[in-house]
Amino acid sequence: MNITFDDKQPIFQQVAYLIEDDILNGTFRVDEQVLSVAQFSQTFQINPATVVKGIGLLVNEGILYKKRGLGMYVATDAKQKIQVKRKDRFYNELLSDLLNEADKLGLTTDNIMDMIKQLRKE
Repeated sequence: MNITFDDKQPIFQQVAYLIEDDILNGTFRVDEQVLSVAQFSQTFQINPATVVKGIGLLVNEGILYKKRGLGMYVATDAKQKIQVKRKDRFYNELLSDLLNEADKLGLTTDNIMDMIKQLRKE
């Protein structure tokens, strides 16, 4: 797996986002173990402390839980928690930014909907 981390947000947040993506797409299922810190660090060539910080975010949100001596596992309601969090971000950040830009460009709601429908077809 070849992932390129960008400078737009801290790497530990990108680590958490990657794990969330793997939960959403079914790579990791409920009560299944995720990659260890060492595996993740080695696979993506990043500092283990960065991985620990990213995983810590997910533990604090109740998305992952620790089995002492065994590693980190996906919580029962992890997928739902991620979806709620991301829908909230989508609405409050991404759509808000999109509408602000659309206003600057003079785009109507119908123009935006047409663009979305076009992208969905592709």
